Amino acid sequence: MEFSCERREVLRSQHTLFQKLRAAAAVTCLLAGTMPSWAQQQTPQTAPSAQGLPAEPAPNYTQPLYLRPSNRDFSKPRGYWPNPIAPYSPTTEEPGRFSNTVRLDNLVKNGKIYLSLSDAIILGLENNFDIAIQRYNLNIADTDLLRARAGSSLLGVNSGLVTGTVGGTTSTVSASTGGGPGGTSAASGGAGAGSSGLVLTTNGQGPQPQQLDPTLTGTIQLERAYIPTSSVLQNGSTIQNQNSNTFNFNYNQGFVTGTALQVGFNNSRVSTFSLFSNYEPTLQSSFQAKVTQHLLNGCCIGINNRFIIQAKNDRRIADSAFRQQLLYTINQIENIYWGLVSAYEDVQAKQRAVAQSTQLAADNRKQLQIGTLAPLDVVNADSQVASDKQALISSQSTLEYQQLVMKQAIARNLDDPTLANAPVIPTDRVSLLETPEEHTPVEDLVRQAYANSPSIEQAMLTIKNDEITLKGVKNGLLPTVDVYGFYGASAIGGAANPDCANFLTGKKCDVTPVGYGSVFSNLFNSTGPDKGVGFSINVPIRNRTAQALQARSVLEYRQAQMRLAQLYVQTRMNVINGQYALTNDRAAVQAALAAREYAAQSLEAEQKKYHLGASTTANVLQMERNLATAENNVISATAKYATDRAALAETLANTLDRYGINVVDAARGTIPQEQLNVPGLEPAKQLPEVVVPGQQENLQKQEQQPTPEPQNVPQPQPLPQQPAQPQQPH
Repeated sequence: MEFSCERREVLRSQHTLFQKLRAAAAVTCLLAGTMPSWAQQQTPQTAPSAQGLPAEPAPNYTQPLYLRPSNRDFSKPRGYWPNPIAPYSPTTEEPGRFSNTVRLDNLVKNGKIYLSLSDAIILGLENNFDIAIQRYNLNIADTDLLRARAGSSLLGVNSGLVTGTVGGTTSTVSASTGGGPGGTSAASGGAGAGSSGLVLTTNGQGPQPQQLDPTLTGTIQLERAYIPTSSVLQNGSTIQNQNSNTFNFNYNQGFVTGTALQVGFNNSRVSTFSLFSNYEPTLQSSFQAKVTQHLLNGCCIGINNRFIIQAKNDRRIADSAFRQQLLYTINQIENIYWGLVSAYEDVQAKQRAVAQSTQLAADNRKQLQIGTLAPLDVVNADSQVASDKQALISSQSTLEYQQLVMKQAIARNLDDPTLANAPVIPTDRVSLLETPEEHTPVEDLVRQAYANSPSIEQAMLTIKNDEITLKGVKNGLLPTVDVYGFYGASAIGGAANPDCANFLTGKKCDVTPVGYGSVFSNLFNSTGPDKGVGFSINVPIRNRTAQALQARSVLEYRQAQMRLAQLYVQTRMNVINGQYALTNDRAAVQAALAAREYAAQSLEAEQKKYHLGASTTANVLQMERNLATAENNVISATAKYATDRAALAETLANTLDRYGINVVDAARGTIPQEQLNVPGLEPAKQLPEVVVPGQQENLQKQEQQPTPEPQNVPQPQPLPQQPAQPQQPH
């Protein structure tokens, strides 16, 4: 584990509220700066205990270090072998899949989609756009890691939830919209305002690390110049003809220790046709290797490799955000599914109500004809029929919308008319058997939520990044003091100038020709050395900018600590509230079932009394309304119980482990059918399937359309008749 347990000391020094969470330091020591607990192949971490209770081990996910949608690793650079120009060519990425998986087409039978909750979750993991968008953040975070290893600053990666899927509640038709692509909170690792009131403006500040990727620069220049001169003594003419060929090369590389290496190798070939030049042309070469070391500002490994560590933390935040997206989207799909079940059962209840009121109206008309009933009772019954039909139409509209919401959550393309018009028949119902969470001690659930919560995990990694920023801006307060040393040499040569004259002696110059090989050798044999050492100092007077930056980073760090403490409190409250909600919901369902049974028996008794002449139409209609209300209460209470149970699983962050979902398969978008097992379900009762009128017309049209015969398919030819064999006499 990379994270130092110095974090334990930091937690002890905080506010009284934060001191109550000191036990979380054990989790911080394991989590921050390392891979998430669900994405490592080591001993699982332990959840924090806010009150000294025994720690509960987190689920043991045996996953690789980082989640990746494919086998491609964007944090790895492309080498020179076998393609030498590969590092300088653009990368490509295949377009995303915009079609549905085959699994969805296989669920369409007779123009209808028979959908179980497990099928809905699997299709959501494969086709849901929110998850597909979030997958790209995994690769985007890898590119930041590649930049950091080169010594560049971080661009950041979005860690917010993608909430573009419509729906997710058990309410009726509503026009709710989600967030935009990429997430709804600011990027981790980049400057700017963060989510939950956090400020991240100092992230990435401080001395810029050395450029770890070496650079090679070169200049090759051929120049022909005619320069007017003021004296004929230079070359015997008023025009100086100068031919220059320059070949200069430089190599620069930085190191994580705060060291910079510069190597320069310069060459020139100059012809001036001057009478005073010993060589014509003149060959000049120079070489210098310079090493510069930062002593204060920008010094040492911890400052220059901090972006690499931060990029790794951001990559783990991206993994955690993807897991959080899975939990959120699965919970949203469950809510949509139970909303669909509620709408489906509501239509069935409304159909029964219409049938009952219609039968009552028919009976009243018969009694009116024989003169045993007043006309007002018939009008009252007809009014109830109209009211029930209006409620049925409204319920059918809600069902049709919920079916559309369900399809947009599990499909990427609804252009196929068969799929777009196919009614969705939910085949699962929630089981009222008690779940383990309802009887588990609340402190055990809280510890489990502490250990698995992606929000807490991301907050811890954010604090780790803030600690890295603190080191950087603290180092930025120091003056710049550099020590450097260099070694170089220069050499000259060329062919002897036949026109060279020594005006002091009046004789020709006695010059020995020197070839380029000798010139190059003289750079390293101390013929013309150039060496030295020195110091460079830069002291900012008053240093107010660095002071403000360092103070701001400390405040943001304390703010992030306070946010982590708040997350612990919020998680505890959500867990306790979720457990209370399950208990209350179960009681509400049981009460609603009892009320429905009483309303059904009361209606039956009132109908018998009515047929015997001991009751009135108004009493029967009132009993029917009571039964309809009881039906609605059962539907609402059951849906509330199902959604609250899914919400508690999301709060505990154990949905993936509970359903048997492999997060690696989810990152790749391929989920085996046998992998998923959603507990707490039971099959729907054999009730008449509900199809709204518009969908019924589409189904009838599909049945009336003849099946197209395949074209250009050779028809099987009849086999030739074999001649009958004569019978042998017995």
